Amino acid sequence: MEVKGEDPLVSIIILNYNAGKLIEECVDSIYQSNYKNFEIILVDNNSKDESHVKCKEKFPLINLISNKENLGYCEGNNVGIRVANGKFVIILNPDTIVEPNWINELLRGYEKFGDGIYQPKFLTIDNESILQSTGNMIQLFGFGYSRNKGDKDENQSNNIENINYASGTCLFTTKEIFTQLGFFDSFLFAYHDDLDLCWRASMQGIRSYYIPTSIVFHPSEGFSFKWSNFKFFLLERNRLYCLFTHYSHSTILKFLPSLVLVDIAVSVFYLKNGLFTEKIKASLNILKNSKIIHSRYNLIQKNRTVDDKEIILYFRNEVILPKGTNIKNKMPFNSVLRVLAKMCRKVI
Repeated sequence: MEVKGEDPLVSIIILNYNAGKLIEECVDSIYQSNYKNFEIILVDNNSKDESHVKCKEKFPLINLISNKENLGYCEGNNVGIRVANGKFVIILNPDTIVEPNWINELLRGYEKFGDGIYQPKFLTIDNESILQSTGNMIQLFGFGYSRNKGDKDENQSNNIENINYASGTCLFTTKEIFTQLGFFDSFLFAYHDDLDLCWRASMQGIRSYYIPTSIVFHPSEGFSFKWSNFKFFLLERNRLYCLFTHYSHSTILKFLPSLVLVDIAVSVFYLKNGLFTEKIKASLNILKNSKIIHSRYNLIQKNRTVDDKEIILYFRNEVILPKGTNIKNKMPFNSVLRVLAKMCRKVI
């Protein structure tokens, strides 16, 4: 737990996929860090824009790993984690800019709370007064969201806090914890990967924390996928996957009436937003991969030490969408979620 004395090595893993000049700006900001004992591992997911090659030319000390195909966020980052030499690992998006003291503050958080998964405060690159995240939250039915996204930064979340999960935009923990958890789940490909990791961690008594004194800047929307149909497919497919692998069968049975109603509500929600095909694809993909889900369920449940009743105490009843999100029918959907979540809390 102690990190005092000689500065421990921190491995910073950046996964790149056609990030252009953004990756060079990110790496340049890392080299301005006050903390100096780090290595940068740049994992490229078969980019076509040569951004990884140009970045290596500009910063020859980075360790460049070029994948022969796009392995997705999960397995792409796993490639970097496996070769990391540091006691600590930071997963960092290529479209971020870091403040000089960001690593020091994450390490101070670790000194105080020990083994856990940590995230900094995220501010918007082009408007530093707007928050991107003060910690990520899990709704009872598997939806994830960033707290305070789009809000003006008025120091409303300036204390270190337990959160439901740390954002994969910048996620800090030890390599030992990654190894214990079996890394990111490659089945997910992208989205809900951080939710999945931290939910599994909480099942083993490993908490997630928000460190507001560590500052990282991020665009209002990441460069990858944005609000595409494919993103909505992955969000829904991966939400269902997490429900069926993380909750015990006993909990699923108790929640089943509500889960059916939520599925209907999600279908209506997707239909209202012209995404019903993505909902159907997501549900069919879950059925198609039932054997993988069963195998994953057995592994996760075998390793758990904390039951569902304790974990959902910290989950939320509704989903808070960022201001300005162009999604229809938000309020009725949340009303349904609140009622059903309260019902589920009574039966578990």
